[in-house]
Amino acid sequence: MTKKEIEDLLIDLKSDYVRVQGDLEKMEATVGNSASAEKELVRIEEEMKKLRAQLSQM
Repeated sequence: MTKKEIEDLLIDLKSDYVRVQGDLEKMEATVGNSASAEKELVRIEEEMKKLRAQLSQM
């Protein structure tokens, strides 16, 4: 994977993170089940962490 591809993936993940975070806030405001959104945020954070580590090794 090239540096540009990793950077593009990070941009996409950041966008997804913001979207899911907004969804989570809406769920919490309406007393909805937010467990799946919280899990998705953790998954995105882990993937971003791996990509950043890969990027720093380049």
